[in-house]
Amino acid sequence: MSEKSTVYNPKIVEDSYYKIWEERGYFEIDGNKSIQKDGKNFAIMMPPPNVTGSLHIGHALTFTLQDIITRYKRMDGFKTLWQPGTDHAGIATQNVVEKQLLAKGITKEELGREKFLEKVWEWKEISGNQIFHQMRKLGVSPAWSRERFTMDEGLKHSVKKAFLKLYNEGMIVRGNYMVNWCTHDGALSDIEVEFEQNKGKLYHIKYPIENSDESIIVATTRPETYFGDTAVMVHPEDKRYSHLVGKNVVLPLIGRKIKIITDEHVDMEFGTGCVKVTPAHDINDYEVGKRHDLEFITIFDEDGILNDECGDFKGQERLEARNPIVEKLEAEGFVEKIEDYENQVGHCYRCKNVVEPYISKQWFVKKEIANGAIQKVNDHLAEFYPSHWINSFNAWMNELRDWCISRQLWWGHQIPVFYCRECNHEWASEQDTQSECPTCKSKNIYQDPDVLDTWFSSGLWPFSTLGWGNEGEFENEKWFADDMKDFYPNSLLITGFDILFFWVARMMFQGEHEFKELPFKDIYLHALVKDEHGAKMSKSKGNVIDPLDTIEEFSADTIRFTLAILAVQGRDIKLSGEKLEQMRNFTNKLYNASKYLLMNADSFADLSEIEIKTDLGRYMKSRLAVATKEVRDYMDSYRFNDAATVLYRFLWGEFCDWGIELSKAEKSSVSELGAIFKEAMKLTHPFMPFISEFLYQELSDTKLEDVESIMIKPYPNDIQKDEEIEKIFEIVIESIVSIRRAKATIEVPGKIDTLSIKLNENIDLSKAVPFIKLLGKSSEVNFITQKLEDAVRDVSDNLEVFIPLKGVDLTPIIERLSAQKIKLEKEIQKLSGMLNNERFVANAPKEVVETNQKALNDAKSKFDKIEEELSSLTSI
Repeated sequence: MSEKSTVYNPKIVEDSYYKIWEERGYFEIDGNKSIQKDGKNFAIMMPPPNVTGSLHIGHALTFTLQDIITRYKRMDGFKTLWQPGTDHAGIATQNVVEKQLLAKGITKEELGREKFLEKVWEWKEISGNQIFHQMRKLGVSPAWSRERFTMDEGLKHSVKKAFLKLYNEGMIVRGNYMVNWCTHDGALSDIEVEFEQNKGKLYHIKYPIENSDESIIVATTRPETYFGDTAVMVHPEDKRYSHLVGKNVVLPLIGRKIKIITDEHVDMEFGTGCVKVTPAHDINDYEVGKRHDLEFITIFDEDGILNDECGDFKGQERLEARNPIVEKLEAEGFVEKIEDYENQVGHCYRCKNVVEPYISKQWFVKKEIANGAIQKVNDHLAEFYPSHWINSFNAWMNELRDWCISRQLWWGHQIPVFYCRECNHEWASEQDTQSECPTCKSKNIYQDPDVLDTWFSSGLWPFSTLGWGNEGEFENEKWFADDMKDFYPNSLLITGFDILFFWVARMMFQGEHEFKELPFKDIYLHALVKDEHGAKMSKSKGNVIDPLDTIEEFSADTIRFTLAILAVQGRDIKLSGEKLEQMRNFTNKLYNASKYLLMNADSFADLSEIEIKTDLGRYMKSRLAVATKEVRDYMDSYRFNDAATVLYRFLWGEFCDWGIELSKAEKSSVSELGAIFKEAMKLTHPFMPFISEFLYQELSDTKLEDVESIMIKPYPNDIQKDEEIEKIFEIVIESIVSIRRAKATIEVPGKIDTLSIKLNENIDLSKAVPFIKLLGKSSEVNFITQKLEDAVRDVSDNLEVFIPLKGVDLTPIIERLSAQKIKLEKEIQKLSGMLNNERFVANAPKEVVETNQKALNDAKSKFDKIEEELSSLTSI
């Protein structure tokens, strides 16, 4: 028999197999050409990781699920595109390079824009391929030859075309708006601001009434902004201040006079009911200022440095000036009190700087761009998985504000708008450079220095990667011709729910606006990967699971299958070492099954090449048919965890635990089982590509270096369930389980001379007797029609098993069961007392009550079983 199946070494197999797959072009859209079916196309876009990034556990989940569905579709005959690429990550990448330069004592301003960008490109070349190398370790199979970068030449053309179209439509506009401002990174969109709980202070400041001894008290968490106040407002129904409406207050220290106005925006219950209005530095006050035609006074510059409006504090950084300002106000008698106060403070999602509301001239995409996408999503032209995400989508999209798309960076797509210094003409162009003003012909022109928000270019990803916007630019690029026809809209998007609004929504409205069609049909949003206790992973907690370390310790197949089997739609994944160990044991089980098969034959045919004749072969093929249908149904509805669970159940619980064991009584079935196992490896391949390939080749007595890969074999289908053989083996397995239970009751684990089976219905099990004898460990099996006396009995759904008790001393067994019964009685009494105590049930945490109720139910179930066993034994 075969000697080749030695120890499975995943490290050697994974590296060598992956290299072969990639070199043969299996990952490309024609990699499965021999099995492609006309009209079946599948496209999925890789969420482009940051070019400076490295593989983390969230990536591992996203890419594993994407690879599973891609390999499945590829094997099922689809012309398949999994589009890879990276994102230039404007703010993040610029920050990395800036810090590197500062460590050498160099600022970007000293280098200048052109030289600085050269440094960024150098860094991109060094770090850009790191994550792709790491992804290969995971075994993912995107079309690597088509790798894109959000600032490559092709995508530059796409970005400019998209911008120009929106600009000419009036959908992109420039103006002074209130924006989220980071004094380090510039303008941010709403979703780039992270709000954190802050333990700060609430400052109660006295504002004197003009020509009066009275003062009113305003409460603020940002006292430095009072220099920009242009009104104080009270609620129109607040009787406390009705006599002051229309009068002026005098701002402390600087003496500027501002009016007291009324506005229903005021919460009379908060603080004193008097609210300072700073229209240029507060988002709510901005709207109040527009309603009341107030003056908008900016008190600091783009770097957060206080200006002339701030008197003696001019030149100080706005946050650093807070304490000195408060100290001066206290010294002059303008502070009534200072209280501890907790509130939410916005921070830049990249540099963690405190974000300020700030009026700035920026470029915006009008919110109306989203109207078509909102309508089509609610017409179910795209579906969310899980479906509840449509509610979050609607809630956010319906409150959408104009999107600020300009960023005060150098790294990114420079806004393709030009200005003339002579005639002030403004125009947009797809050309990189302009020689003169198209209106007055002046050469005194310049390009807008800002760059586009990273999410603008990545929002075009579903079609910019397919060559859109490059017509006539890259004739030699072979993939441009039919890509839009074949792969837009994309079939599916898989990504984390946390970028639904950063990226998913932007792709939806940018794609829909351009093509009047949503960019993908299905949107699968997975949850977070957390530790075994459900805590979010963080370096500070020391609970981070590094996927590369996990691959090194357990194998790529193990981490992939673990993530898949835990990926219940809508639930966070609790990843633990114990679960990884369990799935590694599963891979070992598969390997050992192949070793057993190869002990009995040198090689096995494919299932399609042979006729299954033995009863056990028929049964295992039937169970494969059931598993195949279930896996396909689950894959088609993106229930990856259920598909993985079916594979686990079939391969371990049915094929190994029953098929392998039963074959020891019917050796002629082994050749058939080998063919069935090979077909099961095809079923398993999308989840565990390496070991499935290895075992398929081992059982075929071939080497991947010489033959075609399992990954471009047709995915199992059209295997028929055999109802007749299913019924027979259902009874066989039930008999064996019942026999084992009966033997456990009388503590006889070894072989017995005889046993009897009483079937509830007439079914011929004569051919199955060898199976029952072998696994029931009995020399003789009888089928009876009447109850057998002086025997231990086990009752199951379809039969009763009787084991004669002649010569068996029941005394120690009865004593053991009686002791267990007494112990359970006490446990039931204790738990019942607690749960019947109304005070305990009312005051105990819900989970404690539920735990106790479950314990009570379990104890009662065990008690009933022991009573039944004792009754059976004592009646003999």
